[in-house]
Parts: sequence; C-alpha cells; structure tokens
Amino acid sequence: MKKSIYILALGAFGIITTEFGVIGILPTISREFQVSIDTAGWLLSAFALTVAISSPFITALTAKINRKFLLCMVLAVFILSNLLSAFAPNFTILMIARILPAFLHPLFWNISLAVAFKQGGAKAVSIVMTGLSLATVLGVPLTTYAVEFFNNWQASFFLASFISLIAFLGLSFLVPSMPANKDKGEGSQLYVLKNPQLWLHLLSTVLTLAAMFSSYSYLAGYLEKISHMNGVQISMMLLLFGGMGIIGNWLAGIALSKNVTLATRFFFILLISTQALAYYFGGIFAPMVMIISLWGLIHTGGFLVPNIRTTQAVPHSALEFVNSLLTSCYNIGISLGAVLGGFVIAHYGIHQIVWMSISLLTVTLGLSFITLPEKFKINKEKEVEIPSPVCEQV
Repeated sequence: MKKSIYILALGAFGIITTEFGVIGILPTISREFQVSIDTAGWLLSAFALTVAISSPFITALTAKINRKFLLCMVLAVFILSNLLSAFAPNFTILMIARILPAFLHPLFWNISLAVAFKQGGAKAVSIVMTGLSLATVLGVPLTTYAVEFFNNWQASFFLASFISLIAFLGLSFLVPSMPANKDKGEGSQLYVLKNPQLWLHLLSTVLTLAAMFSSYSYLAGYLEKISHMNGVQISMMLLLFGGMGIIGNWLAGIALSKNVTLATRFFFILLISTQALAYYFGGIFAPMVMIISLWGLIHTGGFLVPNIRTTQAVPHSALEFVNSLLTSCYNIGISLGAVLGGFVIAHYGIHQIVWMSISLLTVTLGLSFITLPEKFKINKEKEVEIPSPVCEQV
C-alpha cells in the first residue's frame, strides 16, 4: 500500500481528534472559562453543526483546485486553530478558533477517501477509515490524559496541533501532486434522492448519532459528578472506553457483515441497556468501571451501523454523493445530541442525560422495523439493487 494512504489516515486521526478531543476536558474548560458545562458543550456541537452545513458545498466550491494543496491547506488551518485555541484568552475566542477549521473538515475527509479508493480500492479506504476509528476511541483519552499529565488544559490543543503537523509534513514531502479531475459531475447522482428508504436511513443516522452524543459528550462530567472520579481516574476510564471501542468496532463489523438488520437492532438494544445500567449503578465505582467497558465496546458500532445500513444497496455511481450526505447527517446528529444533552443537564441535572439517549435510541430501534422500497432508478427502463462495497471494508 502506498505510504500516502497511511499519511491520509494520520491526517484523519488528527482532524477527528481535534473534533472530539474536547469531550474529555469539558469540565476543565467549564471551570477555566467560568461557563456552565452545557455551554462548554457548544465547543463540540458548534463544530459538528458547521461541518454538517459546509459538507454539501465545500467540495463543489474547490472542485478545480489541486487536491494535495487542499489537503495541506486543511491541515495547516487545523494546526493554527489548535494553537489559537490553546492561547484563547476567553471562551468566545476559543469558540471562534473551534469553528474556523470545521468549515474545511469535510473537505479533507471527502478528498482523502476519494484518493484512497483510486489508489488502492476498498483496502486503502479501510486504512483511512482506521484513522477515524482510532481517533474516535483514542483521541479523547489521549487529549484528556495530556491535560492531567501536564496539569494544563492547553496541552490538549497542543497535542492535537502536533498530530496535524506531522500529517502536514508527510503530505508536503512524501505525497505527489494530485491535480483535480475537472470532468466531475454530481448532477447524475441526484436520482438516489427519490428513494424513500434512503431518507429513512438518513433520519435514523441523525437520531443514532444524537442518541450517542447526548450522553457521550458529557461522559467526563458524568464520571466526575455522579461516579465521583478524579481527573486521573476519568482519564483512565476514557482510555478504557476507547480501548474497548477498538474491539467493539471489529465485532460490529463482523456482525454487520453477517446480518445488517439483526446486528442493527442488537446494537440499539445493547446500548439502551448499558446506559440504563449507568443510571442505576453510576454512583458505585466498581460496577461503573465494568459498565464503562461495556459501553465503550458497544458505542463504536454506532459509527458503522448507519453507514452500512445506508450504503449497502446504493449503486456504485452514487456512493460518493451518499457518503457526503452521511457526513452531514453524522455531524447534525452529533451537534443535536450535544445540544439535547446540555438542555437536560441545565434543566434536570447531569444524572438524567442517559434518558435522552435511551429515548432517541428507542425511537430509532422502532424505525428499524419500517421497510420501504429499496430500488434505485438508473433510467426509465431499468431499476437495479447493488450491494455496497463498504461491507468489504469492515
């Protein structure tokens, strides 16, 4: 496999770590800038909302620009924004520093996946996606531990900046120029929007991510207030959560490759049950450690389940377009989840956030029993159903 693919995976790790890295330090940010934890949660939700809004447009606006230049530009912006975040004198500047790179976030993701597929097919794409997976399960504990180790909240942003810097240097010196394909056309892919099952899957995607992040966004605060853990213990719990997530990602892929529908429903039931356990036993240290392990094991399935459910029958010609819609839906869900979780904390207390997650998961589980026509019209005379190659990546 070409070294450029691994550099793209590192870049993906850097930008996703920047997005999710604040989750573990929200209580620290809340104290440092004297804002409520639900207000601090906007550092995640505003980032995700910006990505969701910009995703459908940013790639089209840059279609004629050299892809290597764009990738390097995105990473450069992430490096600078993390440095600006580290030196932010107040919460407003910190929020601005977070939002600026979010506009370019989907650009890196869309280009890197396209380049990977062109160079190495599904295997290369799976390597780039590994950067995403590792960031979602390890980025949070790493940035949280950095804050505890150096006893400085700024260390989180310095670490994220350093990761992006390494990827930037790798792209600059080891990856050849990648001229844009000026013959691209998105219009021919719009026919998939006529498919009702696609819209149902996209709605389920938003609800799934909203459910996950309504509680996960405030997990550090939950462990601090309800489980009465200190900073080092919280870092260890987030690391445990992430480590179990790597195993869970692998197990979810196996389950989805065998039976997508059954695995999807099983995922919802397991996550609902685990969060109910967190509510009733969250105040007891030993059981909570076991619950965190199980929660982390299940949580990462929420990134695979919507993707495979949505793309399994999408024609190859429309996969890139549908994936761009998924990027928006993922981030709308993340933003919505963080906002809903913050609302629950503000009005009912942090102990109640799991019920918001459980409610959304229950609704989404119900939607999984609704089946609409799955055919995609290629033209007036022909309809086809094509299994997605995404399953091969799992």
